[in-house]
Amino acid sequence: MTGPCPRVFSRKEMLETLYQWFWWDKLWLPAELSWADLEDRDGRVYAKASHLYVTVPYAFSFLLVRYLFERWIATPLAVAAGIRHRVHLKVEHNPILENYYSTHSKNPLQADINGLSKKSSLPVRQIERWFRRRRRQDHPGVLKKFREASWRFVFYLSAFIGGIAALYNKEWLYDSRQVWTGYPKQSMLDSQYWYYILEMSFYGCLLCSVAFDVKRKDFKEQIIHHLATLVLLSFSWCANFIRMGTLVMLVHDASDILLESAKLFNYAKWEKTSHGLFVAFAVVFMVTRLIIFPFWKFLFGTLTRDERSDNEEEEEQESSQTEDGDVQQYKPFNGLSRDAASEKNGCFGLSPPENTCLSRLCHELGSV
Repeated sequence: MTGPCPRVFSRKEMLETLYQWFWWDKLWLPAELSWADLEDRDGRVYAKASHLYVTVPYAFSFLLVRYLFERWIATPLAVAAGIRHRVHLKVEHNPILENYYSTHSKNPLQADINGLSKKSSLPVRQIERWFRRRRRQDHPGVLKKFREASWRFVFYLSAFIGGIAALYNKEWLYDSRQVWTGYPKQSMLDSQYWYYILEMSFYGCLLCSVAFDVKRKDFKEQIIHHLATLVLLSFSWCANFIRMGTLVMLVHDASDILLESAKLFNYAKWEKTSHGLFVAFAVVFMVTRLIIFPFWKFLFGTLTRDERSDNEEEEEQESSQTEDGDVQQYKPFNGLSRDAASEKNGCFGLSPPENTCLSRLCHELGSV
């Protein structure tokens, strides 16, 4: 006798299983909460993954805005700064050389040039001249670089000013411990919504335009950077790490403004101004990315004890109090008693509650 045949899952069932596993409550939220607890009610609105769909049409809208900006604003500014479009003469079309240029190398070795000379029946000097002119033809002009940098500068400046306007009256901008107060039941504000959506739309626009932008040596790294930024922003949105996300975006935009402005003055041949801005960029970058970003805890709080030892001592103390019957019962608050919750908020600073799988995963990734 043969046993029962194993059940074969359909593609629809497999996708549904993966969907349910990905959005498993315990992966994203504290243990005592579920997605049903984050439904919009009583005037409170929470971030949802479905909100991010709007970034796709907005990203294409940014492409249109960028085209109009570069044509009607950036180009006249470049002309006023003395930047002109240099027209390179196109080389005579040669199928053999063009195929080698596009599929093999833009800088052929001498042995390859000799082979191409025999194959195309052209002198070696003529082939060398053809490749030099072909490379010069593909070299992006300063005008194109100026327009791209000016577009990024305007966005980063606008985003930074918008971020300040959205956060200047929020308590977590000045006291980082407020980032996790009441997490994850933190109602989303309109300013937070637009800050996130516009930032994600902009990076989606950059990802779409990277194919026809100036192709630099770090082309692959740029794609990875834009994809990683979108993934991180999406995860922070879905996990309702919005307060933290807005602070991180504000910190990152601060130095990008100076970098793009330094490029603009460099293209315009204002060397002293460009050098000064590069120095300012380096200083702001170190302060924001290497001090404020990784050590909020040291700027806004104090660590006078070993957190791990304290947790063990508190557990032993609570255990002994429970045996003596002296412990007072508290209503759970995000998986902790109210005293324990306030102690952890004050101790961890910017660290999220550790009773979620996602927060532990983010902590591990951040320590790599």
